[in-house]
Amino acid sequence: MNAPARAPRTPATSDRMIRQMGVDGQIHLVDRFLLYPEEADADEGEMMMDFFHPRVPSVPELNHMFDTYYASPEQRDEAEEEEHGRRCKRSRVPGSGTAILGLRELSSVAMARELEEQSPMDAAQRRLRAVSAHLEPPAPTADSSLAANPTAGEYVHVQGYSVVLPEKLHTGKWNVYRSARSPLKLISRFPDTPSVGTLHDNFVYAVETFRDCRYLGTRIRADGTVGDYKWMTYREVSTSMTAIGSGLIYHGMLEGARVGLYFINRPEWIIVDHACAAYSYVSVPLYDTLGPDAVQFAVNHATVEVIFCVPQTLSSLLSFISQMSCVRLIVLVGGDAANMTPAPASTGVQILTFTQLYNQGKMSPQPFRSPKPEDVATICYTSGTTGTPKGAVISHGNLIASVAGASLGLKFNPTDVYLSFLPLAHIYERANQIHLLHCGVAIGFYQGDTLKLMDDLSALRPTLFASVPRISNAVKESGGLKERLFRTAYSAKRQAIINGRNPSAMWDKLVFNKIKARLGGRVRLMISGASPLSSDVLEFMRICFGCEIVEGYGMTETSCVISTMDIGDMSIGHVGSPNPSCEVKLVDVPEMNYTSEDQPYPRGEICVRGPTIFCGYYKDEVQTREVMDEDGWLHTGDIGLWLHGGRLKIIDRKKNIFKLAQGEYIAPEKIENVYAKCKFIAQFFVYGDSLNSSIVAIIAIEPEVLKAWAASEGIQYEDLKQLCADPRARAAVLADMDSIGKEAQLRGFESVKAVTLVAEPFTMESGLLTPTLKVKRPQAKAYFAKEISDMYAQLREAESRRQKL
Repeated sequence: MNAPARAPRTPATSDRMIRQMGVDGQIHLVDRFLLYPEEADADEGEMMMDFFHPRVPSVPELNHMFDTYYASPEQRDEAEEEEHGRRCKRSRVPGSGTAILGLRELSSVAMARELEEQSPMDAAQRRLRAVSAHLEPPAPTADSSLAANPTAGEYVHVQGYSVVLPEKLHTGKWNVYRSARSPLKLISRFPDTPSVGTLHDNFVYAVETFRDCRYLGTRIRADGTVGDYKWMTYREVSTSMTAIGSGLIYHGMLEGARVGLYFINRPEWIIVDHACAAYSYVSVPLYDTLGPDAVQFAVNHATVEVIFCVPQTLSSLLSFISQMSCVRLIVLVGGDAANMTPAPASTGVQILTFTQLYNQGKMSPQPFRSPKPEDVATICYTSGTTGTPKGAVISHGNLIASVAGASLGLKFNPTDVYLSFLPLAHIYERANQIHLLHCGVAIGFYQGDTLKLMDDLSALRPTLFASVPRISNAVKESGGLKERLFRTAYSAKRQAIINGRNPSAMWDKLVFNKIKARLGGRVRLMISGASPLSSDVLEFMRICFGCEIVEGYGMTETSCVISTMDIGDMSIGHVGSPNPSCEVKLVDVPEMNYTSEDQPYPRGEICVRGPTIFCGYYKDEVQTREVMDEDGWLHTGDIGLWLHGGRLKIIDRKKNIFKLAQGEYIAPEKIENVYAKCKFIAQFFVYGDSLNSSIVAIIAIEPEVLKAWAASEGIQYEDLKQLCADPRARAAVLADMDSIGKEAQLRGFESVKAVTLVAEPFTMESGLLTPTLKVKRPQAKAYFAKEISDMYAQLREAESRRQKL
């Protein structure tokens, strides 16, 4: 006879059961769940989540916990103490993915603090004071305190941006930073909807909550013309998603099948992505900047069975479809069946339109195959810093944790409107979409041409605008900085902000409202990511657009968000405090003279840990181990420092890899190996950074080759240094490099856009070469700082002239 089904447990039920246990039973539950998680059963897990999530333990509870278990530590023998230390390391809580700092670890700190107390006080007050003292701000400030946050169900530090914790018990080194919004627990779920654990859960919640609200909008009509925005509601998108997911089942796709998305932002991209989540498929974004070879690699590497594409990318796919034996089905988005080019019969690949697949699924709807939080949601291929793309495996739980943590600081509303134009193939825009969905935001898509972006902004008039430094730089460069009225208004408003005063509304009416109109006139919040904004651009955007501007830092391997600035933080030059869903530490890099003990600002490689960290690189354990250590820390390769208050500043790269302003990664050795064929080059140093969208180069020339060229051109010069400074010489070298780059099929962002020629070779004596004759990049960057600055200034000036034509 089957046992009756257990009634669903509710927080109220758990609370009653917990109270009936008595304090001793509660202590036993806490100890087993936090310190011996592998021994806790499902019922205990549910009760503990209900016990800790909705409320903070009271002072008497904390006091009793400490007194019961830690009043007599001297009675522990050596073996027990060793086991105690092992158990107190952070661990994942079963079923939640939430990292929790054990009470025993807090108690050790509490007891140490109590020994220093000079005057007696009530035991409960001592315990709470010990916990408060444990959460010290990173820099001395006025008296700080803890407050209960009813939203996150956690303690919140009311001053400072981050709190500092010890990495391990008894090490004595306090070097792990967490968000002050949730210092005792890393967020893994949305506090307002803890039942949302997957992307599909998030979609179901949004459809139920915002059923008939506008969701996805486009200006593109079926005939290709452009008009006003037309919208699909959340309910209509749900209907389309079900039809597409069912259509894939109709064609025999099983759970876990890889689905490629090879087209730019449009509503169908989001619909397909939701279908993947609902039916437990794995989405694999593909994009043109990877290059055809990399797209082919990603498809074969991930064993992609279905590819959604548009007519432009279909022609590219068909050129190498015979080399992708895993592909069974191609779905054409926005295409006409009558004009569709079939795949070669030998491939066995079927091609049909999005409408055809929709109709097939609509005729045979299938129930959802709901995923679990630990299931893989997507495989995101990087832009290939070493030549071969790496597939970052990201779970549903990873993405929900990343966005849920960020949501504590970034608040969106159902009345908000957002323009989607950043690539959906990048994790930054994917994370934005998850957050926007959860909040019921209306999302309009651009036409697909960034040159028409201002037209789309005027038509949509968004309230939220996410950008990358490259776009922000272009806005700044196109501004009327030379106009006298603008300069006067800019200076006056800037000074008012610096002095903490409200700027005069007169300047907005006279000058800045015209600039705001470029973004539609309604933007209340701008978010910048992918790479850091320069301080002058950030200041420019704040003054001219008069809205909140939040800068963030993240990467694919952390499911996007590592840190974000706080709303209302008017300081510049940093990327904010840690996402409440992860913790951050800086690791010494002695070869670059960066240490976590540096004063006044600790410096080192940025390492991240928490439920946001990806599952690893697909089919590549070696490279996974290179970035993930045994304690679960992801090593980003970025060098950062902690500013006062616990805000993070990015200052360097550990690896010889850098990111450009548009978010693309560059491996300089790869570029240098290509250009080494240039007859003018003896030695070569490529440079780029996240504030600029192009790379430049310092070239130690081959003297005889350059002299021979000058003679053939009839150019007169006094010495080699003068010849190197001749613009005609720079143009000749750059032209030869361009020819070699095209032959090697370098992508646009990999091509050098400006060069400086130097007559003197790089030497060990000058500090530019290692004993093995390799260029010392940090030293070369400092040595040629002026030349690099001058090249970027020239490129900006040329771009400005081009825009005015």
